Amino acid sequence: MIVERAYVHVGSSKAGEWPWSMPCVRDLVAEGLRFTAPVTFLVGENGSGKSTLVEALAEGFGLDSWGGSHDWRYASHRPKSVLGERIRFGAAPQGRRMLGSWSARKGFFLRAETARDALVRESFAPDSVSHGEGFLAAFRGKFLQPGLYVLDEPEAALSFASCLELLGHVDQLVKTGGQVICATHSPLLTALPGADIIEVGEHGMRRTAWEELALVDHWRRYLADPQSYLRHILG
Repeated sequence: MIVERAYVHVGSSKAGEWPWSMPCVRDLVAEGLRFTAPVTFLVGENGSGKSTLVEALAEGFGLDSWGGSHDWRYASHRPKSVLGERIRFGAAPQGRRMLGSWSARKGFFLRAETARDALVRESFAPDSVSHGEGFLAAFRGKFLQPGLYVLDEPEAALSFASCLELLGHVDQLVKTGGQVICATHSPLLTALPGADIIEVGEHGMRRTAWEELALVDHWRRYLADPQSYLRHILG
């Protein structure tokens, strides 16, 4: 592992303003976020704040908020977010050298909305392959060395089989000393053995088991009986 804790240096922030008003950010400010496994999944509904968290964590580590590798810091010329500029990390023993120097930091930020642009920029998504193949090309070519890899809904471009391949890449990455923080809606990804799962919502942040996730329960019930959901949606 590279980092074992993230916390916020609040400064002059106002508690009632966004993003400080979000329950998950309030928890981050009050208690910090400990990482207890090489892979951490942040799970929650749209608007829960999980993408805000992963973007800020990526920025705090020195990765461009637009997405891309450590070699492309601030390539988009976007300023850091108000939360990202206040993120600080506590290093795990293996990550002390990396956190001690900006030039030593390695990693990648992959976000669904801008992934194609970031991957083309780094020559890992040629026009001849699909969006999903471009994602997998990044894992095959860039997710290789120890570092912090931050993912925002990578399943958006991937089929079922490709999600399984992604899990294989993640497993190999952490075995070589990498660490992954991933925001996701996927019950497939979150089933990775040994991963730490944090559910984000109105309650803030809380650790939970895969089988206790609301999204797992909904998918089980929907696949068992789609009509029990669809009758409330379709006229």
